[in-house]
Amino acid sequence: MGGKLKVAGLLIAGAVAGALTTMQLQAVARSSLSPLPLEELQQLAAVFGMVKSDYVEPVDEKKLISDAISGMVSGLDPHSQYFDKKTFREFRENTGGKFVGIGIEMSMEDGLVKVVSPIEGSPAFRVGLKPGDLITRIDDTPVKGLTVDQAVKRMRGEPSTKVNLTIFRKAESRSFPVTIVREEIRMQSVRARMVEPGYGWIRVSQFQDRTVEDFVRKVEELYKADPNLKGMVLDLRNDPGGLLDGAVAISAAFLPPDVTVVSTNGQIADSRATFKASPEFYARRGADPLRRLPAAMKTVPLVVLVNEGSASASEIVAGALQDHKRATIMGAQTFGKGSVQTVRPLSAETALKITTARYYTPAGRSIQAKGIVPDIWLDETADGNVFAALRMREADLQKHLQGSDEKKDEAREKAREEARRKIEEQLAKSREAPKPLPEFGTPEDFPLVQALNQLRGKPVVVSKTQTERKAEADTKQ
Repeated sequence: MGGKLKVAGLLIAGAVAGALTTMQLQAVARSSLSPLPLEELQQLAAVFGMVKSDYVEPVDEKKLISDAISGMVSGLDPHSQYFDKKTFREFRENTGGKFVGIGIEMSMEDGLVKVVSPIEGSPAFRVGLKPGDLITRIDDTPVKGLTVDQAVKRMRGEPSTKVNLTIFRKAESRSFPVTIVREEIRMQSVRARMVEPGYGWIRVSQFQDRTVEDFVRKVEELYKADPNLKGMVLDLRNDPGGLLDGAVAISAAFLPPDVTVVSTNGQIADSRATFKASPEFYARRGADPLRRLPAAMKTVPLVVLVNEGSASASEIVAGALQDHKRATIMGAQTFGKGSVQTVRPLSAETALKITTARYYTPAGRSIQAKGIVPDIWLDETADGNVFAALRMREADLQKHLQGSDEKKDEAREKAREEARRKIEEQLAKSREAPKPLPEFGTPEDFPLVQALNQLRGKPVVVSKTQTERKAEADTKQ
């Protein structure tokens, strides 16, 4: 791989949104740069001088420059970012699947931190945080007005230190405080079990350093339990992404050798590449962990479950298996994170993450701001997708990179906002707490039950949510 670490889909303290990212260990020089805009640079220097000399309190020059860089980069799109010393260290920790914090997968909702899921066995899990909980204060700081990164910084810290959170639980219409002791969080990225005789379920929650090895081990356990598996469900719901070589490897586990898994294309030569289902694109130090897999993996009937939280690396896998007609994709339209970020170190302790390309499925589809459209639409429960209108996708993010065929539809955006408002009003008025979604992989997991029906050739209860049907129709136009 030429000394590069490929990353597809960051998990920032469990943040859902993903990114296809390339870590480059050497800077790339370009000879085609246009002349620098001297007048604008002079204005920048003038503002710097005025702030330094006239601001009501003394300001740190290094912080001013750091903030200027951060503002310049964050104005590009939602995924470009300047990494200072602390955030760069956290970025490198995340790809290893461990960090010091409270242990939640999170997103932002109405300016607040939303708990997507507490990580099993983590401090947040032990104190009883639940999916859907909103964090309104971190210590003495209101969350409203903080960015994702700022909220993450405040929840992270040194092992054995405490953080005080104020939680609003919608389901119970109450707020309450909790004190959590930070500790090192080790993410378990692969789970598997036999859901019934002849049928296995394997879940990848994100793509980390050990994901491929863990995936191979879990598959070996499934085939040891039943050497003649009739079908398998690969569960990528709420998988925000991770290491690109992991996504290529998981795809290669099911695909014929050497077929294309994903390609990238951008302005500079380094951003144009094709990744195939062969060891040179995913094996580390020459070792191919997939060699231990049974040959039956290439032909076992396969269903892939996805939802709006499936982003970046998980979209790469779903798109590759869909284009090669290797699996039936079931669930909801995915997040739509189809851009590539390159992380370029600026020093030993700082770096720049900048969008450099888009990625494409084997059939040449760009899924930026669109996502993977499932072959079979499924609701989350037998009663439908009650909260579908509340979920954020790439196309909802401000300053998102425009999709190749994306058109601004103000009427549709207005309708979506109206649906969101009505649901929020209904939740506020309701005296009964909404029934929580069943845990993935349990007998009550409605999409998993439908996936098994698909594998067994039984009738599938397809989606009846009108918003999803409209999204599907719009995509096919």
